[in-house]
Amino acid sequence: MTDEKQIVEINGVKMEIDLRYAKRVDHFRIGDRVKVLTKDYNDTSVIHHGVIVSFENFTELPTIVIAYIENTYNPEVKFGYFNKDTKGKLDVIVADDESIPIERNRVIEILDRKITEKELEIDELKAKKKYFLTHFQMYFEKNTKNT
Repeated sequence: MTDEKQIVEINGVKMEIDLRYAKRVDHFRIGDRVKVLTKDYNDTSVIHHGVIVSFENFTELPTIVIAYIENTYNPEVKFGYFNKDTKGKLDVIVADDESIPIERNRVIEILDRKITEKELEIDELKAKKKYFLTHFQMYFEKNTKNT
């Protein structure tokens, strides 16, 4: 085999690639649809659908910020940061298709449910604070009189 050709294996399928003609050139813009390949806790690769959020032109580590949907039982919007340090942890390609394996309304429903849960949690904390200020004030008044 010459230096101009390379054998690449993807999931057991071997392909011979002529490196004189094959190269990966991606052009990304903010808002572009992308597919994100991540590794989960078992080191299994998982593909997610996402969009480019921003380009952060740091001097030492330019980074592409990507919002993607983790397609699980409870889909979640997550953020990925693609730069030279993410090699092996995260990869990004342009999404050629417009399909996404999740329904828009399902994601909105889940996010609305999480918002409601957090609002209830905030209300509960406010009620505890009010109770504390009302019923525990006497402890603080006694301590200030003794000093």
